[in-house]
Amino acid sequence: MELQQMRYVVAVAETSNFTRAAEQCQVVQSALSHQIARLERELGAKLFERTSRRVRLTSAGEAFLPAARQALDAAERARAEVAAAAGEIRGRLAIGAIPTVVAVDLPAELKQFHLRHREVRISLRSGGSEELIERVQQGTLDVAFLGLPLGVRPKGVRGRELARGDLVAIVAPGHPLADREHVDLHQLSDEPFVDFPPRTAARAQTDEAFAAAGARREVAFEVTTVDFMARLIRQGLGVGMLPAAFVPDVPDLPVLRLRDAPARMEHLIWSRFPPSPAAAAFLSGLGISAA
Repeated sequence: MELQQMRYVVAVAETSNFTRAAEQCQVVQSALSHQIARLERELGAKLFERTSRRVRLTSAGEAFLPAARQALDAAERARAEVAAAAGEIRGRLAIGAIPTVVAVDLPAELKQFHLRHREVRISLRSGGSEELIERVQQGTLDVAFLGLPLGVRPKGVRGRELARGDLVAIVAPGHPLADREHVDLHQLSDEPFVDFPPRTAARAQTDEAFAAAGARREVAFEVTTVDFMARLIRQGLGVGMLPAAFVPDVPDLPVLRLRDAPARMEHLIWSRFPPSPAAAAFLSGLGISAA
């Protein structure tokens, strides 16, 4: 079994298409198909179901895929460790981040890291804190920036608290409360809300604050991005809450300070296992030792 065969299987699984997988691997389709067929004969099982319309993993393929990814990651990590021993940082750096990171200027940090380590392939995934924690635990992300309610600590990972701060309410221009400097949660409880999905850390911050204040609210619009939240609020469809440090990114929306404001902490997390050379270099650039 060869690493190249595993790479082809992963590419087909990710693209669900032999032609696109061959383009991604920079090989002719016939060679890719031949190598996968050879691997299937070696394993004694079909990895893909092929029809004229789609390609999908068989149950054997589903079982094979995680191991193939681990083998490819291990091989890449080994090459990166050898390069690091010679003083060169290379390999991959997979970062996760919530959409409302304010503790660091992440685009600027990534630019500086790229200028220092041009051989490192950087990727960034945006998502909710729970998903990002799981991906760091699984090893598909090297580091992740989270936002969690006060007192909540991510488990199964190593980390550092970066910042903490209050949330503020944002409303549409012309909203009856737009001229108020401060409001409390009871004054907002009759408003339709734009918020993140249930069982996310971002949603928990506001749910817990309203519960603690003895106030009820209706979340009429559930979104996954701050941009979509701002667009709905801008049209007067609801109110929302964002970290106070983030609101300069939506300067056209009135901001209301809250007397009983929900609070959150930003964390940076990484695996409990020794980080890759690229991840260690990224953490070092932020003044954090992974040791």
